[in-house]
Formats: sequence, C-alpha cells, structure tokens
Amino acid sequence: MDEAASSSSSSQSATAKYGEMLKRLKELHTKRNEARMQNHKEVVEEDKRNKLPTNWEARKRQAEWIMQDEAARNEAEAKGEDYERKKLLNIDATEAERIARKKKSKQNPDPGFSDYEQAAIRSYNRLVKNIKPNMETYEEAKEKLGPAFYGDPNTILHGLHEDKKEAIDKMVTNLEKQIAKREKYSRRRMHNDDADIDYINERNARFNQKLERFYGEYTRETKLNLERGTAI
Repeated sequence: MDEAASSSSSSQSATAKYGEMLKRLKELHTKRNEARMQNHKEVVEEDKRNKLPTNWEARKRQAEWIMQDEAARNEAEAKGEDYERKKLLNIDATEAERIARKKKSKQNPDPGFSDYEQAAIRSYNRLVKNIKPNMETYEEAKEKLGPAFYGDPNTILHGLHEDKKEAIDKMVTNLEKQIAKREKYSRRRMHNDDADIDYINERNARFNQKLERFYGEYTRETKLNLERGTAI
C-alpha cells in the first residue's frame, strides 16, 4: 500500500514538473515572438527615420512651435492681453536683447541688385514673410495625410492634396502683381528721334550709353573736336 501511494505521488510530482516546464517553455516562446516583433518594428522605424530628409526633425519642431505659439497668441487675444509683452515677461534680459538684435539685423535696407540668385532669395523671403498660415487647415491636412504629411523620399504626394480655388486665385493674383511690377522696371525706353545715331543696333546703343555714363566727361571734348574736324 505504501509503495503504491509512493509511486502515485512520484507520478503526480513528475506530471507537475512536466506541466511547469511546458508552461515555462510556452512563456519563453511567447517572449521570443514578442522580442522578434519588437526588433522588426524597431528596424522598420529606424529604416524609416534614415530615409527622412536631414532637416525633417527641425521642420517638425518648427511646425510644432508655430502651432503652440499661435495657440498661445489666440488665448492671449481672447483674454485681451498683449501677447508680445506677456512673452517677454517669461524670458531673461540677455535673451530679450538677443531677440532684439536679431530683429534689428533683419531690418536691413535694400542692398540693391547683386546677382540673380540673391534677387531670387530676397523675393522668396519676402513672399514667405507675407504668408499667414491657416492653422485649422493645417491641422485638417495633418490628420488626413498622417505620416505622409511631413513626407519622405518614398512618399508620393500626387493625388493626396487638392488645392482650393481660393488658394489658386490668390496665387494667380500674386503672380499678376509680380508680372506688372517686373514690367514697370523693365519697360522699353522711349526712343529719342533728335538724339545722335552713334550705334548700329540696340545692343550697341546700350553699350554706348554705358560708355557715355562712365567716361563721357573725359571724352566729350575729343568727340566734339572730331565732329568739328579740329582734332589733331
């Protein structure tokens, strides 16, 4: 009787140990699958980050800052507070002085034309400065496009966004203003029928005008002597 009870107890103990081993093995198997999925997810995320533009993080931080600043400004205006004054109260004197110097440096006078690249940059900065973003439209587009909102090398934006008629009309009006302004400064000069003809074509006429502008005072007497026939 004792031997049967002992044998039964040993069998139950072995079964319990086997069940415990199976349970641990199952837990290890589950953890291994979770670790494999997590590693795969991390690899995908890292590959996605590597494919993003180099300035993506900066663009994202700037967009978030603009949203926070706009929200704080709207809240201050709703309370009837001066947002610029309130914002200055939260920074120290050194930072305020740096911001003032930065603003002053941006208010530089027109340096004039240097080359077409600088002229294009100045025009771009001027147009961007006048843009006032619509944060409601921004949030709607961000929610609609999801990860494609910021874009990456693999994102195809064609078909994801449809321009509104108001935005198209605004762009056309802006382009027409630019064309009118350009024509104002590049209009054809009036021809003077009484002026002396000392050129063979328009390009030569412009060249002679430049020569006259820079060297006319030094060559005027010689030119008059040649016309009179008294030059030596």
